[in-house]
Amino acid sequence: MVMAQSLFKVLHARTPDTVVDVLAPAWSLPLLSRMDEVRRGIALPTGHGELALPARRELGRALRAEGYDQAIVLPRSLKAALVPFFARIPRRTGYRGEWRYGLINDMRPLDKRVLHQTVQRFAALGLPPESPLPPPIPRPQLRVDHENQARLVRELGLDLSRPAVAFMPGAEYGPAKRWPAIYYGDVGARLVEQGYQVWLLGSAKDREAVDWVMRSTRTEFVDLCGRTRLEDAIDLLGLASAALTNDSGLMHVAAAVGTPLVAIYGSSTPDYTPPLTERAIVLYDRLSCSPCFKRTCPRRNTQCLTHIGPDRVWDVLSSLISNEQVA
Repeated sequence: MVMAQSLFKVLHARTPDTVVDVLAPAWSLPLLSRMDEVRRGIALPTGHGELALPARRELGRALRAEGYDQAIVLPRSLKAALVPFFARIPRRTGYRGEWRYGLINDMRPLDKRVLHQTVQRFAALGLPPESPLPPPIPRPQLRVDHENQARLVRELGLDLSRPAVAFMPGAEYGPAKRWPAIYYGDVGARLVEQGYQVWLLGSAKDREAVDWVMRSTRTEFVDLCGRTRLEDAIDLLGLASAALTNDSGLMHVAAAVGTPLVAIYGSSTPDYTPPLTERAIVLYDRLSCSPCFKRTCPRRNTQCLTHIGPDRVWDVLSSLISNEQVA
């Protein structure tokens, strides 16, 4: 969803008075509320992977009165194209995917050799067919709510007298994307020794990863995992001096907020989904076995991650923080 904001920016750059509504899973609506290019988010009334044909038909019929000119369908599945079809939106744009001829009437071929990044594929759908991508694809930029920041500081009892570094040790996709917890603990302990505090961020699904980090060291960290909403994570990252993260959704949120970050890649690759910011340092060793895009390591050693040691990450992270302080 964060990367989709680049598409919304492309649409507004071409036609400034474009009105953009986004149909998306309910969990992602807080992200859309922080995008200036989006008028409103519309919750998709289905679970992940559900066809739920009656619900999609009912929503499509309800949207007919909006008079949309075009629908851009980012997923390549058949079910993702159903609501725009039922809404009778005249132009329905998307890539060739599952058998959905007729549902998509502005069908685009996907050349992965040219559009190798997700953000490029999204942005291209906002342009006429065969148009070249704009030289710089506009980067996501999530708006920070300063009133909510103040509320969070007060209700979570945060101490802003010491600079904070946010750690995001989770990755919902699976353990093959998670840098070892003991390494996070090592780097975190060094930060605390240098006068920083460490905030551990994540959803309830990241609880296990965060618990492992907490157990890996005797150093006291600020455990915020599961205590915040998605929009709260946006605002907390806006307060952080830097972030250390796996390739995860929160990594893209931190990049869109403008938080300086160090991103560690293992089973995935920054060639496909990099953090879209100039204020990021990516660590990725391109071992012969990576990227495998597996949830768990086929070799059972996660060498693509363990090969990136805490000393190396500390050097990069401390240098990033120092450079940001000078700037």
